[in-house]
Amino acid sequence: MRAHRGIALATTGLAAALALTGCATDPAAEEGTLTVYIGRDEALVGPLIERFEEETGIDVEARYAATPELAALLLEEGDRTPAQVFLSQDAGALGALADAGLEATIPAELADLIPDGFTSQDDSWIGVTGRARVIAYDGEQLAEADVPDTVDALTGEEWKGEVAFAPGNASFQAFVTALRVLEGEDAAAEWVAGMAANDPELTENNLATLDLVNNGQVQLGLINHYYWFRQAAEVGADNMRAQLKFLPGDPGGIVNVTGAAILKNAADDPEARAFVEFLVSEEAQRYFVEETFEYPLLPGIDAPEGLPALESLVNPGLDLSDLESVGESQRLLADNGLI
Repeated sequence: MRAHRGIALATTGLAAALALTGCATDPAAEEGTLTVYIGRDEALVGPLIERFEEETGIDVEARYAATPELAALLLEEGDRTPAQVFLSQDAGALGALADAGLEATIPAELADLIPDGFTSQDDSWIGVTGRARVIAYDGEQLAEADVPDTVDALTGEEWKGEVAFAPGNASFQAFVTALRVLEGEDAAAEWVAGMAANDPELTENNLATLDLVNNGQVQLGLINHYYWFRQAAEVGADNMRAQLKFLPGDPGGIVNVTGAAILKNAADDPEARAFVEFLVSEEAQRYFVEETFEYPLLPGIDAPEGLPALESLVNPGLDLSDLESVGESQRLLADNGLI
């Protein structure tokens, strides 16, 4: 297995999680600010946060870190957390916090804006955007027909040393959870063990994975679709060596969502509600389409050009609420030396 840098199981100690996020230990949020824990890249959502501040006059104290670390931090802090809203990279972390009783109920008139299947069943959190898992492949070495239609095939000898992924990334861990849910614990354990034995290239994030494929260093990479579209928008699609293969119906091609939860201690906070409402507004949904190339979840907003219809990718056997057992997926990855 190739070396990798700084990838670790989601933090379980409060001190370590605080160090990762730069959070103060004072549980009281600064008066006049809205404290939001954000498990997404600041470069992606920072401009949107600024728009919200300008339009509402509400100051946001945004604390950025990887979704698994923030979820672990929220579980450690419990009712003492200064956070009022959690914006997560995936549904699994939100489900885990809901199970712990840390989330308030999203008001029905807000929750009902997002269609069933892309948000929580009990209104504990709300879906914001959709992202499809895909295989990025080296278009100079492979034709699309050469690329497997299922992730199960990636454990084959022909792909030894040729597959990259970010095992510490929340979306990858959500995919492993979906694999456990859809194919069973034994099949998922066999796949993880097979991948670990197949000399994968382990990266820190989806972008690093895409770069390896785009530079011809590996033939295949497991990523979220929008990383390719963002890079293609910068350099031109014709200049992308990496290409994408969607996997409809396969666990490796699940459509996960980013989502937001109002924390229990902010259940009646109008500023927290205003922020979540803004995330699913037409303005914010169009921002995600135009700037981050994610699927909008608010009906009536067109998806980015070039993407397959969202409905064609949804796996009918998967309920996003079932991704809450992400902790078991992390242990499985850790047991096989992947994180």
